[in-house]
Amino acid sequence: MYLDAVVRVPEARGKITFRTKGGTTYVEYESDRVYIPEKKYTTVSRKTIGKIMDADSGMMQPNENFLKFFPDTELPEERDRSARSCGIRIGTWIVIRKIIMDYGMPEMLGMYLPDKDVGLLLDLAAYSIIEEDNQAQHYPTYAYSHPLFTEGMRIYSDSKVSSFLKTMDEEVGVAFQNDWNAKRNHREKIYISYDSTSKHCEAGDLRIVEKGHSKDNGETNIFNYAIAYDTRNREPLFYELYPGSINDMSQLQCTIDKAKGYGYKKIGFVLDRGYFSKENIYYLEENEYSFVMMLKGKADLVQKWILDNKGTFETSRSCNIPEYQIYGKTIVRKLFSTDNKQRYIHLYHSSDLEAHERAEVEKKINQLTSFLRSHINQFKEFGPGMETYFELHYDEKAVRRTGGKGKEEKKDKEQKTKKFVFFEEKMAVIELELKLCGYFVIITSDKMTAKEALELYKGRDASEKLFLTDKTFLGNHCLRTGSDESADSKIFIEFVALIIRNRMYNYLKDAMKEMAKKPNYMTVPAAIRELDKIEMARQLDGIYRLDHAVTATQKTILKAFGLTDANVKYRAEEISRILNTGEQKGEA
Repeated sequence: MYLDAVVRVPEARGKITFRTKGGTTYVEYESDRVYIPEKKYTTVSRKTIGKIMDADSGMMQPNENFLKFFPDTELPEERDRSARSCGIRIGTWIVIRKIIMDYGMPEMLGMYLPDKDVGLLLDLAAYSIIEEDNQAQHYPTYAYSHPLFTEGMRIYSDSKVSSFLKTMDEEVGVAFQNDWNAKRNHREKIYISYDSTSKHCEAGDLRIVEKGHSKDNGETNIFNYAIAYDTRNREPLFYELYPGSINDMSQLQCTIDKAKGYGYKKIGFVLDRGYFSKENIYYLEENEYSFVMMLKGKADLVQKWILDNKGTFETSRSCNIPEYQIYGKTIVRKLFSTDNKQRYIHLYHSSDLEAHERAEVEKKINQLTSFLRSHINQFKEFGPGMETYFELHYDEKAVRRTGGKGKEEKKDKEQKTKKFVFFEEKMAVIELELKLCGYFVIITSDKMTAKEALELYKGRDASEKLFLTDKTFLGNHCLRTGSDESADSKIFIEFVALIIRNRMYNYLKDAMKEMAKKPNYMTVPAAIRELDKIEMARQLDGIYRLDHAVTATQKTILKAFGLTDANVKYRAEEISRILNTGEQKGEA
């Protein structure tokens, strides 16, 4: 990412080189040299730090790497305050400001950051919510047409933003989470929904970026990001970053330790099937934490429970859970032979889920059958995936040899492929899979009904929506940074933005429950679009004034947040004073 600044090419003897590509000359900095004894030569690592703007004067446009290697170089810090749009969109900002003030975020952040940096951090959080973007170079465009939390609503350049991200102490995020969790009520019984997602990052030299199995894109450079969410009070509690090579199951015990460190005692964890293991369950109980956990449907133990109870509850009205159109039954069993206590096993069946899963199984078998038929009497062998559902037969005498023809070739390079002649379905395997369609299992450590367990597990929907929000509505599907410091800062700001946007979501959701009709403008994206139409215009005398009255739709949205058109008028006057005098008034 190139910064909105021009600096002189650094004088670093022997370290600076130039590379021209496509008519542009790039400036590279030698960041490291490593001697490889076995090959008897030295490898040189170079990073691009900018591109030449004027070869005669030796001026260049720097990027984020420049800030990493030349942190003491002064860059233009701010844009001219007069370079501001004649129309300022204030509606969504007013809502975000209210949530920020209700949570006391400026005071919390002010304990660890200078006031000017607190304002910029909150502006970056608001920017990611309103614009659904996290790219520093686009921030000045947002600031150009929105109110800000910085002193005097000062517009900072993207180079200042990049510098801020790089220099913010990572301890700020740690300290904020400590304070945030200290303010939560530790006396009440809560269930924490814990889940993780993978984030892509092409900057493979970041300490947490490693080759790992992405949940949506196979093996790639990723890091993992997890959130603990209070399902009772509907608030994010804390987040975790860990390398892409670490799987969810092995990370959970670290999370349990963190929850304990934050002082949570009366809590349970709501977990999906990826966290199920004997070690994790025992560790939860050692720390006196309860759990609600989905089990993998294909596990032998799960299949036995379902088959043993199949036909005993699926049509029994006493087992009906009408809110979810599901039937459920609870049995008491031990999970492992080493258990010294019984667990509560909740079995569920859904007719809609059964129809969908049966259709998927039939489709899969039909596709595999068609594929196998197209290769009959061909020299081809198939992997274990096919052998799960089919008995595959080959002509042992008909073998095609490939490779190893030359005299110099080794025999172990020769490959033999048998002729595939016919196949048979494994009827018992396919029929078992069809019998299990529509069933799923949840286990709990505490005694409860099937309905109560399902309701607790459904609380995970909120945390899953957080990840959807993070990737889709905050622009954070990919981390756009080249340094560890910037990565830590961006993730922390992202967490602050998630807290704010989650609160917006809950306000709107609660308001909609009280409405006879469910208008389509009461979702967060739609509300942001509607509120951003509340605009102040700069008139001939240079004064910003509301351009038009608040509409009925906007009043309905504002009411969900406890605001009225009178609040908008008051805040508009305050914004006008700040923009026209440069003085900070009130709690902006």
